[in-house]
Amino acid sequence: MQTATQLATITCPHCGTAKQEQMPVDQCVFFYECVGCHQVLRPKAGDCCVFCSYGSSPCPPSQQQHDGALGHSPC
Repeated sequence: MQTATQLATITCPHCGTAKQEQMPVDQCVFFYECVGCHQVLRPKAGDCCVFCSYGSSPCPPSQQQHDGALGHSPC
């Protein structure tokens, strides 16, 4: 099993601002306020968190589930 990536760049779909953030390894982030336009991002339907929806890589729980199990939305 690979080590989960813990950094991701979140890109705001409203204004395009991108910021690198540390992803928690033991929880999902449901809300994220964009530093550019201050819109509050929420996960897209079917995604477990904002990193899975707007990040450059999915959250660590999703990465671990993808490596070893079937299904989605581990958080």
